[in-house]
Amino acid sequence: MGCWQLYVLLVPSLIWLALFAYYPMYGLLIAFKDFKIRKGIIASPWVTPLFKHFSDFFSTSIARTVIMNTIKLSVYQLLFSFWVPVVFALMLNQVRSNKGRKVIQTISYAPYFLSNVVLVCIISVLFSSTGVVNHVLESLGIGIKYFTSEAQFFRPLYIGSTIWQQTGFNAIIYIAALTAISPEYYEAALIDGASKLQRVLYIDLPMIMPTVVLMFILSVGNIMTIGYEKAWLMQAGGNISVSEIISTYVYKTGLQSAQYSFATAVGLFNSVVNFVILVLANLIAKRAADISIF
Repeated sequence: MGCWQLYVLLVPSLIWLALFAYYPMYGLLIAFKDFKIRKGIIASPWVTPLFKHFSDFFSTSIARTVIMNTIKLSVYQLLFSFWVPVVFALMLNQVRSNKGRKVIQTISYAPYFLSNVVLVCIISVLFSSTGVVNHVLESLGIGIKYFTSEAQFFRPLYIGSTIWQQTGFNAIIYIAALTAISPEYYEAALIDGASKLQRVLYIDLPMIMPTVVLMFILSVGNIMTIGYEKAWLMQAGGNISVSEIISTYVYKTGLQSAQYSFATAVGLFNSVVNFVILVLANLIAKRAADISIF
């Protein structure tokens, strides 16, 4: 107990964790109850059978659609966006001017701090029927494309805007890993006559690979988790067939339609699937590369 001061410093974090991460789990009970606001969680009656809300969800015609839309959007986003921050960090690491590196980092971080409302407004300004992109297409004689309302353009716009918004911020951890590499490796490589590309392939990439694998496991573990805000703001009548995902469905049924128990059941199902995928991804990475988060 000689370091009791460190434990004292840990107390605020533990209190925050208990209040905002564990205490809200108490509310999951309403997934198994016929929740009434006036009665509260405890006094509300249990449903019969206990998994009624889950079976009701899987019996709906939209269940398969929202699950497949969520999986497809998450998998496409993982495939197209996960590697971008890694490449960006490797390229930024080659910039030798400290001033130039700071300018590039600041510019790349900036979009991350835009709210989803502002981001969707930017998408609308650029890609709506009267937007900048369509003006260019018209001047080239191609004609107007309804990017913001047609289903085929929803996923490219969603994923492309996510890459633009999050690349700089997500690259921070890889930049930190690169700065931790000992300069002796580069000095030895220079003596051996290694080119910049060879130094990246045989020093930078292998040294940050454990970090990349850990981040990939976490990304796979969140494959069913997509925030409703941007998807909901980007929804239009023409793209609802691909833009309706689990989070937007939960938002609409839970808050707009006041089906609290049903929406909680759907959200709980989503979280359980995420947890199972995370455990499996961690197990595979541990056996394949002896790298894991637990």
